[in-house]
Order: sequence, then C-alpha cells, then structure tokens
Amino acid sequence: MKMIYNVEDKPKFGQMLVFAIQQLLAIMAATIAVPAIVGNGMSASAALFGAGAGTIIYQLFTKFRSPVFLGSSFAFIGSMVAAFAGATSMQLGFLGLIIGAIFAGLVYVIIAIVVKFVGVGWINRLMPAVVIGPTVALIGLSLAGAAVKDVFSYGTQDGNGSFIMTTNIWVSFICAMVTLFVVVICSTYGKKMLRLIPFIIGILAGYAVALVFTVIGISTGNTNLIAIDFAPFKALVAEGVNVGTFVAVPEFTFLTATQGIKDFSWSYVATIAVAYVPVAFVVFAEHIADHKNLSSIIERDLLEQPGLHRTLLGDGVGSMVGAFFGGCPNTTYGESVGCVAITKNASVATITTTAIISILISFVSPFVAFLDSIPGCVMGGVCITLYGFIAVSGLKMIQKVDLEDNANLFTTSVILITGIGGMAMAIGKVTITAIACALILGIVTNIVLSKKKTEE
Repeated sequence: MKMIYNVEDKPKFGQMLVFAIQQLLAIMAATIAVPAIVGNGMSASAALFGAGAGTIIYQLFTKFRSPVFLGSSFAFIGSMVAAFAGATSMQLGFLGLIIGAIFAGLVYVIIAIVVKFVGVGWINRLMPAVVIGPTVALIGLSLAGAAVKDVFSYGTQDGNGSFIMTTNIWVSFICAMVTLFVVVICSTYGKKMLRLIPFIIGILAGYAVALVFTVIGISTGNTNLIAIDFAPFKALVAEGVNVGTFVAVPEFTFLTATQGIKDFSWSYVATIAVAYVPVAFVVFAEHIADHKNLSSIIERDLLEQPGLHRTLLGDGVGSMVGAFFGGCPNTTYGESVGCVAITKNASVATITTTAIISILISFVSPFVAFLDSIPGCVMGGVCITLYGFIAVSGLKMIQKVDLEDNANLFTTSVILITGIGGMAMAIGKVTITAIACALILGIVTNIVLSKKKTEE
C-alpha cells in the first residue's frame, strides 16, 4: 500500500492542521468514552489532554519513527473501576488510577528491557503471520457491534457513556449512511485534499444532515427527529457568558489524587497491583498486533525500526503520563491505524500535531462541546470504515499463509471462532478479554501443531 505521505514526510503547515484534526476526530469518541464509562467524576477533557501528552512521550521514545496515536485504553476499564471500588474515598480512587498506571507501565518497561537484550526473534516465532493476522482481523470484527449500535443512536449519552438508542431508526440510519458514503466516495474518487481528509468531510456532511433533522424536529415538536443534543453548548452558558465559556482548565487527575494521600495504605496498593498488572500483559499482546498491522500498512517493520523495545517504552511511559493527567492508561489506537491506512498518510508530523491539538483543545470549551455534540449515528458511519479497515488489514496479513496446511488452517480457525464467539474469562478480579483469549489459544495451537509438523 503506497503512502501519499510517508513516516518522515511533513505536509505543508495548513494541510497538516487539517490532517491532524481528522486524526483527532477518528480517535476522539473512544478516548472520551472511557472516563464517561468509569464515571466517579472523571474528566473527558483531562483524558483528551492525557492522550495528547502520552502520544508525545511515545513519539519521543520512538524517535518520531512510528505513526501511532495513544488514547484511553478500554482494556483497563475494569481495573479503573476496581481502583474506585477498593478505595475508602474518591480522592484515594484517583490516586489509585495513577498508581495502577505506574504498575502497568512498569510491566512494559521490564518487557522492553528483555526485548532490548534478547531481540524480537522470539516474538516473530511465537506470533507469526498465521497468529497475528487473524488476531488483527478479530480486533476489527470485535468492534463491529459497537459500530452498528452507534449507527442506530443519537448524540445524547447515558450515564455509562453509551449513546442513547433512537426510537426513529431511519433518522439515525440516514445520518450514518450519508457519513459512510461521503467518506468512501471522497477516499476512492476524491482528488488531492478530498482524498486525504475523507473523515472530516464525512463527519461534517453527517452532522449537517443531523442538524436539518434536528431543526425540523424542534420546529414541529417531533422529538424523534432531534438528532443532535445541544446540552454540551447549553452547559457553557448555564451560568452566563464568562471566561469559562471559552476557556477552562481540565480537571486533572493528579490534582484530586494529591488529596487522597492521607487515606493511603499498602493493602490498597496490593489491590491496585492485582487489578492492573495482569491486564498489562494482555494489552502487551494487542500492542504487538497493532504494530505488526501498522508495519504491514506502511511497509516498514516497526518491531525492528524504531524497535519493539522503544515502542514498549513509549507506550508504557506514555500510559503513566496519560493517567497522571487524565486518569486513563493509554494504548495504541486501531482507529488511528485505520485512519493512516485509509488516508495513506503515515506522517509522524501529523500524529505529533494531533497530540498537540488534543492538548490545546482540552482547554477550549466550545470545541470540546462540539465534539461532545457529534451524534452517535454520525460516528457510527465513520467507525464502519475504520473498524472494517482494521479487519481487512488482518486478513491481508494471512494472504500468503498456506491455509491448505492443517496447522495453519486450525490455528486461524481457533482464533477467529473463539474471538468472534466472545470467549472472555474472569480470573478473580482480572478479566481476560476475548481477543486476548483467542490470541493465547492461537499461540498454543500453533506451537502444538508446528511441533507435530516438525516431527513428521
């Protein structure tokens, strides 16, 4: 897949700003959804700041050679909930978020040190294309339900951060389809800038259609047609127009966490360690899958250059920094990888600019309100393309795998069926996700069958 902008390329400043905003729109919904799901007063704007700061840390560790954006990790949601559940006060819970991210980050640091001295050969043997390909495909397929659910939803969110389902499915469906087809048409037939910013054009088109429905709904009193929730904008002027209407400092995690030091106990630290450390090993596998997927897209082996030890250090330390500000450990984002694949823009300068904008807009109240007001159906239309590209990227990785060989056939089958079937398992307070279970079973199956093949 030939890139229009390669890793080291720097688009013109004006273009780069537009490309960066597009990347931001691609990762924004998931990044701010995590704090909304966890609740307990966590701030979406702080999570956005933490994602930007963590991404810059990642780029520094990888010497600006890996076009990856880090966002709030869904894998740690259970761990974050446990941090609040085991705390004697909300302030201690916020402190627990930071302590947990440090534990998870240290796991990455330790693995990075091992990789530095041992190399990545063992990883390639443990997770060849026949294992990693279907796992990457599974990441995209596992998100299919979320995309379709968003297609039939409006912009209002419930207490868990999920978009509220609409009673008029045709309104949301039309908005989603307009967004979807504008994205694919711009990406396929667009010239120059149109082909490079299909998500921006698609989201704006979908938002415009949703706005038309909303205006008609308000004018006629038909609430089923109101697709856009203006509550985020109303909140800005609830107490009159003031400085806070335009600029506001996010509620950073560390500010609340410092108040929880008085409730600190070593038993609580042990609880946090149990909740976070096992999940870090699970996310490590997803880290490998995302970087192998991106490597196949940009045709550069990121595990060799800049090196897996650098990407792990960047991800680990980036997670610590992200949680320090926003409470959420960070992880590499499939949405970002999909955006790179569709737009053929692998410029690290664009990713870095996205991180800077993410930090800056977390202070800009109207822009955060606009992002919050984008209807779920519009984001659903975008996510169909993003998640679909992730799935197809994984399938492309196994194109050259001989599926006539039973060892390869059964390895791929085990991963896809257990993953799509949702084989998640809970061990105490630790939940091993379906993707992680599928990957582990795939590795074991491949090892067993490869050994049998060698004996023959």
